[in-house]
Amino acid sequence: LLPPLLVVAGYDKILITQPRRLPCNLLSKRVNSTMDNSILSDWAVSGARSSKVLRAPILYLTDGLLKEYLLYRERYLVHQAKISKRGLVFFIDEIHERSINIDLCLTLLARFLEKNPSIHSKLKIIISSATLDPSISRIFCPFKLHEMKLETSTLHQVDRKTPCTENIIDLVSRLNQQLDCNEQILCFVKSAQEVAQLIKLLKLVKGLPAFPLVQSQPSNEQQKLIETKHIFFSTTVAETSLTFPSLKYVIDTGLIHMPVYDPSTDTTELCELNAA
Repeated sequence: LLPPLLVVAGYDKILITQPRRLPCNLLSKRVNSTMDNSILSDWAVSGARSSKVLRAPILYLTDGLLKEYLLYRERYLVHQAKISKRGLVFFIDEIHERSINIDLCLTLLARFLEKNPSIHSKLKIIISSATLDPSISRIFCPFKLHEMKLETSTLHQVDRKTPCTENIIDLVSRLNQQLDCNEQILCFVKSAQEVAQLIKLLKLVKGLPAFPLVQSQPSNEQQKLIETKHIFFSTTVAETSLTFPSLKYVIDTGLIHMPVYDPSTDTTELCELNAA
């Protein structure tokens, strides 16, 4: 909603980051479906390599691509800020993920402001997060800051008196019996291979159909599954990229697969790590 409102307010170029390519594609399609296409055929585009980048006022890109923009296309960004009516907007979303690219983007944006004081009035930086680390504001302390806080909902926590030894198949089966019509269960596991294994096991042992949500799927296929199915196994692709209409239970194994560099052997290995 916010990017189209900024366009209507007169901002000519809005660059919005997302952690992954999937939400970039989904959000650009969503924006285009809500705007008047008789005025402009493409209000939003996804990815810096699109041929429509120069014409579209809204550009969705990954934090890695924004990093490349800030490192190698600084003159282009300065030019865009100078020729635009109201200015250039950088919208850094999902900042609580705190990846290396996100941290680099924040630092590079602060450097960009420091190196180009003549266009401060033409630059706006929006930082959005579910849980924003207060230390981030220190990066931009020399510049004018505006903070907006929204009312938070009450968190309901269920404490078990004994350690949970229930396996994920039994847990999904038990929670499925408590679902009302159309309610959904989402399970986070460490890899796409484990997604496939657990879906097969749940069907074999409990007779329950479940469906995968992984990075390799087309976005329209994922959206169709979310709108019609009830039990999902996913990697972290569903953590920030997808919206579920009737999600009731989220199960997180707390484990992820991450590449880890071993300096003793000069190799990178895929290791099982705690997500937190």
